Amino acid sequence: MATKERVGLVISNKMDKTVVVAVENRSPHPKYGKIVVKTKHYKAHDSDNKCQEGDRVLIQETRPLSRTKRWNVIEILNVKS
Repeated sequence: MATKERVGLVISNKMDKTVVVAVENRSPHPKYGKIVVKTKHYKAHDSDNKCQEGDRVLIQETRPLSRTKRWNVIEILNVKS
């Protein structure tokens, strides 16, 4: 079974070893065809506290690490300068 991966933007790093990642889903409206942007927030494990707000990161689904944390930061793709 393939593990799920998402690319998103870090919007909060205030917790210890945890970041909140916003993942955008752009899809056309079924009837009207306009592109609708839906954003979902994921809490991801960042063991080294390397992620900063504004970084684009790759996260991967993993076993439950806490009540709300089920994702792991795999790689920091773009660092906010």
